[in-house]
Amino acid sequence: MTKRFHISRRRFLQFSAGGAVVLLGGGFLFRDQFLNDGNPSSTATDVIRGQRLPVPDLLTGTEIDGRQVYDLTMRQGSMAYVPGKTTATFAYNGDILGPTLLMRKGDDVVINVTNQLGEPTTTHWHGIHLPAMMDGGPHQVIKDGDTWQAQYTIMNEEATFWYHPHLENKTAEHVYHGLAGLFIVQDPESEYALPDQYGIDDIPLIVQDKIIDADGSFNYPGTNFGVKGDQILVNGAVTPMFDAPAQFVRFRLLNGSNARFYNFGFSDNRQFHQVGTDGGLLESPVPLTRLLLSNGERAEILVDFSGQENSQVRLVSYSSEVNVSPFWNSNSLDNSTFDIMTIDVGSPTANPITALPASLASIDRLQEGEANRTRPFILEMGFSGPMTINGQSMDMNRIDQTIKLNDTEIWEVTNNSDLPHPFHVHDIQFLVLTRDGLTPAENERGWKDTVLVMPRETVRIITHFGDFADPNDPYMFHCHILEHEDAGMMGQFVVVA
Repeated sequence: MTKRFHISRRRFLQFSAGGAVVLLGGGFLFRDQFLNDGNPSSTATDVIRGQRLPVPDLLTGTEIDGRQVYDLTMRQGSMAYVPGKTTATFAYNGDILGPTLLMRKGDDVVINVTNQLGEPTTTHWHGIHLPAMMDGGPHQVIKDGDTWQAQYTIMNEEATFWYHPHLENKTAEHVYHGLAGLFIVQDPESEYALPDQYGIDDIPLIVQDKIIDADGSFNYPGTNFGVKGDQILVNGAVTPMFDAPAQFVRFRLLNGSNARFYNFGFSDNRQFHQVGTDGGLLESPVPLTRLLLSNGERAEILVDFSGQENSQVRLVSYSSEVNVSPFWNSNSLDNSTFDIMTIDVGSPTANPITALPASLASIDRLQEGEANRTRPFILEMGFSGPMTINGQSMDMNRIDQTIKLNDTEIWEVTNNSDLPHPFHVHDIQFLVLTRDGLTPAENERGWKDTVLVMPRETVRIITHFGDFADPNDPYMFHCHILEHEDAGMMGQFVVVA
């Protein structure tokens, strides 16, 4: 359900008194104070598009002394997005983004992360349940030239996660320049009849947007309110083409953008089925024609291309259908339908998946009566003031919440601002109880670690804090619009025995 935005005359006068307001198409656009729209005078017009979809390498690890060992090196790279020009990038093990890490539930893993960027950063395992000292948040800084070793046991359910930097005040810039990768957990005991041939019928799609200047460089304006680009990249390529087999294909979608939302659908309005959320599979496939993903959210979808040999369809974002708020829909792509990727359908594989599973995971749902406590989280921001949670901006030296090990809690997240905020909690997966008192949509009833909270909306989530207690090393909770996070909309919690 689309949430409509309303602004009173009094609030409009308060806003307009603080800065220039430009009226465009019935919406209010705060061009300089709010969201950038690129720089038309310098943006490249001859960007290379339509390349074949790059598929990140799959790292399965090397078994050493009973543990799966993975090696990641953060380094500077280069790409070619404008003919004759070089784009400087950051990457893990390559030139843009990073390899997909494949792990199994129950594995003991070691990940060696070496920093050769020329500046400090971190690497956070987004969505993974693990000890706080292994989380890769802003307290686990990797200095240039150093190697940080993360060690933990994979306890998560089968799902698609991701990894990215999380350095205080630099997360947005580092992700924008290319540091991100997917993290797939498989359950060796699962018997789900889902496409699982990586790169053939099981396809990772890291969707991002960039401003690419005429000299080929990534233009990062750095506005606190959220950087949105005018070029759409999938796995590091601009609006690429993918050769799909004529059968069910599984797309693992990640909104890896700093600030842009995507309202995914197909150019022929075909039905597809969502089978997974951030932290696991749904109980059964959910039919959809549109899927809204905010920053940091993931979704696994199945698309049936059976019997469609030699056809073509486009994966698009129907952003024009989502009225978030006039303050958010301030970029040209926010109010339009634009292409993400073109799909050419060929022949099926030798052993294609041609049927949709009737049922998937069994979700042990936490009940409200089990909760030991309810905590409020108020998200606020202004045009000139700080970005805050419960009235406070991020302070690395302050613990904002202390949680008892093995407690179940309800968190009530209220967005008391006029911009949307995807709310992310480290370490745990949660279930969405209600949106403004209403039951969440069917495709949002699985395990999640990031939830979109619309302007003036309250979302209630429930979760359990188990396994790991550490009074000194905190986890984070924050808005996953990366510029909002860097500007202070983040806090810290510890779990204590």
